[in-house]
This record gives sequence, structure tokens and C-alpha cells, in this order.
Amino acid sequence: MTDTSWTLTAAEGELQIFTGVGGPAAKMGHRLTITFASWQAQVQWRGDEPVAARLVVDVDSLQVVRGEGGVTPLTGPEKGVVRSNALKSLDAKKFPQISFDTESISPTTGGYRLAGSVTIHGTTRPQSVDLAVEEHDGMWVMSTEVAVVQTEFGVKPYSLFVGTLKVADEVTLRFTARHPR
Repeated sequence: MTDTSWTLTAAEGELQIFTGVGGPAAKMGHRLTITFASWQAQVQWRGDEPVAARLVVDVDSLQVVRGEGGVTPLTGPEKGVVRSNALKSLDAKKFPQISFDTESISPTTGGYRLAGSVTIHGTTRPQSVDLAVEEHDGMWVMSTEVAVVQTEFGVKPYSLFVGTLKVADEVTLRFTARHPR
């Protein structure tokens, strides 16, 4: 059996976060789409089976792509304010990276289950991820979507107007990537 490894980056895929809005004034807020421009996933293979994976995300590469809903459209300058607030909530200077490390990888129908731990804001918690894998035109297309509760990692969701408008505690993380088979 031959051991090989893959390295995936933002050039091969996308790592996005989708937020909701909470509080009595929720209709005033925007549901955000956030992306990270700098991340790296390493996958170790033994023969035809993945045996380990590690994802590292550079928090300060966070970019606000769009905001849906709200009273008015989200403007460019407002995206900058949202980015700044998100980096403060994540305490990006003290905790510059988010990581996910597998402890086991097992085949599932249509992909793999990655069980391991995720570290956000200096807090590490167990996490399982079901990664869908499909083959298209000689490429493996991988995707997953997982809910993350910010307060479980010590992250206080951003709020305005004494908490009457706030980012929902649960956000959705979506990962997609392509790699030659």
C-alpha cells in the first residue's frame, strides 16, 4: 500500500458560513454569507482509503460576501463593519486559526464520516462531519454542511440595540472542494 497526501486550498474549493438573525428586531438585520479566503486541508491516504485529515482556517481571511434581508441592502462600507465585528467576536488576534482534526474516517453511503475535534476561539470540542463525495469528469467533488453553535466555543454572537438585534447563535458552515481522482 502506498501512502499519499492531498493538499486542498481556497483555489480548489470554498469554505462559507451562513448566519441567521435573532432578537425582537430580527427583521431589521441581514442574514450573512461569509467566506474564508485562506484555508488549507491536508488529507492522508493509505492506498485507496483516507486515514487522516486536518483543516486549518486563517480567521483574518474572513470576508463578508453578502447580506440578505434587512431594512436596506448591505453596502460595501457596512460589509467592512460586519467583518470588523466578526473578527472582534472571534478574537482573531488572540485566536488566529480555526482547525478541525480527524481521529477516524469511516466510509458511508456516498462519502465518509470524519470524526474528530474542532478548535474555535481556543475551545476544542468533538465534531463529526459527513462528507459527501461524488465523481464528475475525473474529479472528486466533496461537500459537507454542519451547524456550529458559537457560544459552545466561547464566542459571543454580535448584537446591537441592547440585544434586540443579534447574529443567531447557530451558524451553518458549508465546505466544498474538487480534486482530481
